[in-house]
Amino acid sequence: MRASTVAGIILIAIGGFFLVRGGSLTTRRDVLKVGDLKVTADESYPVAPWMAGTAMLAGVVLVVAGVRRKA
Repeated sequence: MRASTVAGIILIAIGGFFLVRGGSLTTRRDVLKVGDLKVTADESYPVAPWMAGTAMLAGVVLVVAGVRRKA
């Protein structure tokens, strides 16, 4: 299998997962740092359905490109 085909399959799987189950991305940032004391905050951002659909569409394009290049 070509690398583009594998990457496309992975994008389709990830996009499908987020489209069906929903999900969020969490980031951690430092709020306050004094000496050895550090306070952090977790921020959660929901993944929009259009982003998951775009990932799936990009995956389909990569799979098709990989299959066409092979033939």
